[in-house]
Amino acid sequence: MSGRYKCNIDATFSSHHNRTCIGICVRNSEGIFVLATTITYPCTVSVDLGEALGLYSALQWLSDMQLDNVDFATDSKLIVDAFLSTRNDLSEFGCIISSCRSLFRNLFSNSRVKFVM
Repeated sequence: MSGRYKCNIDATFSSHHNRTCIGICVRNSEGIFVLATTITYPCTVSVDLGEALGLYSALQWLSDMQLDNVDFATDSKLIVDAFLSTRNDLSEFGCIISSCRSLFRNLFSNSRVKFVM
């Protein structure tokens, strides 16, 4: 669909370097590269927490650029299911997901978060 963007998000982990890295890549509706960034956290976290941080980082980054009409795509079904759930989770993971929902609800009017293999 013309005028939309696809934002792929993924997390990588290095226990050797004690780092969690988030990769974010945005393409337009024709699949043409638009922009990308990486974010490094100076610690290793669980895979679920890292993927949640990835979604949060992408939402924050693209909201700072006032970009909308975005399909946020992650390969973590757990993240998408938690994001779409109405369940209140008070864990660290749940707090990040709650922050994602808040950012998304307040700053993205025509976007969605989806699971991709």
